[in-house]
Order: sequence, then C-alpha cells, then structure tokens
Amino acid sequence: MHGEAHAWVPQVLFGLNAMWVSTLVLVATYAVIMSEKMNRAIAALLGAGAMILLGVLNQEAAIRGVDFNTIALLIGMMLVVAITRRSGVFQYVAIWAAKKVQANPAGILFMLQIVTALFSALLDNVTTVLLVVPVTLVITEELKLKPWPFLVALIFASNIGGTSTLIGDPPNILIGSATGLTFNQFVLNLAPVVVVIQVLTAALFHLMWGCKLHATKENRARVMSFSEAEAITDVRLLKQSLGVLALIIGGFIGAHSLGLEPGTIAMFGAALLLLLYCLGRNAEEQSHEVHHLFGEVEWVTIFFFVGLFIVVSGVEKAGVLGMLAEMLVSMTGGDMKVTAIAILWASAILSAVVDNIPFVATMIPLIKSMAPVFGGEQAIEPLWWALSLGACLGGNGTLVGASANLTVAGLAERAGHPIRFIPFMKVAFGLMLLSVAISNVYLVLRYL
Repeated sequence: MHGEAHAWVPQVLFGLNAMWVSTLVLVATYAVIMSEKMNRAIAALLGAGAMILLGVLNQEAAIRGVDFNTIALLIGMMLVVAITRRSGVFQYVAIWAAKKVQANPAGILFMLQIVTALFSALLDNVTTVLLVVPVTLVITEELKLKPWPFLVALIFASNIGGTSTLIGDPPNILIGSATGLTFNQFVLNLAPVVVVIQVLTAALFHLMWGCKLHATKENRARVMSFSEAEAITDVRLLKQSLGVLALIIGGFIGAHSLGLEPGTIAMFGAALLLLLYCLGRNAEEQSHEVHHLFGEVEWVTIFFFVGLFIVVSGVEKAGVLGMLAEMLVSMTGGDMKVTAIAILWASAILSAVVDNIPFVATMIPLIKSMAPVFGGEQAIEPLWWALSLGACLGGNGTLVGASANLTVAGLAERAGHPIRFIPFMKVAFGLMLLSVAISNVYLVLRYL
C-alpha cells in the first residue's frame, strides 16, 4: 500500500465481521467459477462488486488491489503476439518443431515442454504461453489431435520454468525486490531443483499421454511436406516484430537496474510495434487495423484478473491472509527446518487456491520479522527459497493458481477447446504435490 494515510479499514454493512464476510465472498466466487455455470469473468467481477458494496473495500482500496503491472504485461504482450502472428513466424516455428521430431506426437509433446520451460525462465511465464500456445494449436490441428494434453503440459512447463529465475514468475519479482536477492542468486539456488522437476514431469506426461498419442501417416506426412519458408508471409513485419521482441526481452532482463516494471516494458513494446505496423497506412487503414488488433486481446481473461485481484485484496484487507501467515509462524515455534517446510507447503496449497501474488506480499514482512530469531538476514535465506518454490509451483494445482494457467485457458477457449476447472484439477493437483515434495527434499538436503 502507498503509505498508511491511505490504509483502508473495512467498514462492513450492519457491523458484520469483515473476515467472515470477505471469506464468504471469496468462497462463493470460487464455487461459481468451479461450477462452470457462469463465465469466470462475470463471477470474478460480481465478487469484486460484492467486496465493495458490502464495505470490505472502498473503491480506492479496490483499485489499489489490482496488480496493474500484471494487467499491463498481459495486454502489452497480447498485442505484440497479435501483430507478430501476422508475419507467419508461429507457423514457421510449429513446422520446424514438428519436423525436427518427424511429426511424432510424443516427440512434439516433449519438445514443446522444454522450449516452454526455457522461454519461461528468460521471459515470464505469461509471455511464453502467449507465444507457444498458438504454435501448439496449429500443430495439433494439422495432426488431428486433441490439444488438451499439450496445453496442460505447457501450463506445467511455464510455471516450473518460471520458478528458476528472478523474472520468470511474479512472486520471484516481489521476493527479489523486497530482499535484494539477485538474478544470479535465484538461478544458482532454484534452477537445479527446477531442472529435476521439469524432466520428471515431462516423463510422467509421456507415460500418461505421450506414448498413447498417434497421428496417421498421412497427417504426419502432410506436416513433413510443409515448407517453413512459405509460412513467412511478411518478411518486413517479421524483422520488426523480432526486433521489438528482442528489445522487450532485453528490457525484462534489465528491468531491475532500469527501475521499470515488466508491464511498462511490454506496453511500450506494444506501442512501438503498433507504430511500425501502421507506418505508411492512411488514417482510415490505421484505425481499422488498430481496432482489429485490440479485438484480439483476451479481454475475458483481463477482466477476470481485475475481478480476482479485487476479491483477493478484500480477503487480504480483512486480515485473513495475515492471520493465516501469523498462525503458520507461531505453530512452527521458531524452528528453521519446520518453518521452511511449513512455508513451502502452505504457500503451495494456498497458491493453488488463491492468486499467489497477495499471499507472497503478505508473507514477505512476516519472514523479514523472523530474521532476529534465526540470527540475521543471511540466516533466513532458505525461507525465501521455500516461499518461492511453494508459491510458483503451487500455481500448477488449479486453473486459477497462476496467471499463465488462465492465459492458456483463455486462448484455448477462443480456439474452441475449453479447459475445464475440475478435469484440469484432477490431473494437476497430484502432480503439483509431487513437485513440492521434490522441493521439500531439495530444501532439506541443501539448506536444512
């Protein structure tokens, strides 16, 4: 929050308990989303409205609860992807990737996961899925395969890969800026376990789906007969798009030293690419193109995020997250090993249900306040890695656990292949718990 002068104290109607009211609104919102009887954006916006109308938040507090960095990052990258797609580069990548593994569906499933995990470490996981999902949908369409296994695998790869660096996942950005931990420290401490988890997850997906995926010889032959070069329809736009993308990636890597948020970099990159794309067109053509490009932004996903941020902010403002975090700290009785493991598991379970950003923001001051108990800031470093691994990997547990999941769901829905909440959770939750169990072993062996 921007100073205590603006701190909002909940003033709930009829003097009701703010904690109970906010928790009920959160549970009701999630119940409606999980039931899939109502579009998730409507459910989230109704929940946000209820938080304000019931007095848990006022309008100013609600707006402050929205993470505009995430919103700007999403919109900016969606626009960049929409323009870049017109050059044909995604089809190019799709054909190249498919041909590298002889259009074998199992090989494609594995290859796309590795590419996604690597991109997610260097970009952020939301940007990565925006780039990779269109490619995946092209490949599966050509091979006449259902995209569901591929999309679930991409969600996992994006969140696992994003865990390994400072810029890969929003919780890491929060932890890094609050503690001064560097890009290199994140890589050295988190990348080793991330590599193990990604390889194991890819192997499990192969056993579950990969070895059962089959495409006809005709469909594989058709993919193999494609020409990558012919996929590129606009060489000038391709050069402009790749140039702007390179600038954006450079901006993400240097964002901390530049003092800029990734959202600002993405928005500026989108504006620059829009300018280059519209150069040489008259005003009427420009207007038509800009309208069309803005129509390609996943507005359902954007407004779902806005609503969800406000709902979670209400729970945070009412003190529910703070209470849970304090209970966690008091229950561990000042034991470093127990505290780290408790933070890891609580972060994972809560991040699967609630957006991990406000939870991490609440935990940071609590962990900082424990430094004197454990012997200074250096001594509590394992707690930061536990928080990062729990919050980032926990996001794989449900469809609402992380920004990347919802972005994939939005793209899939638009393409006519909706990902449902319960079927996803049935596959994802157990795999998420396994990845956290591996992290638990890693933390104990390396730090505790």
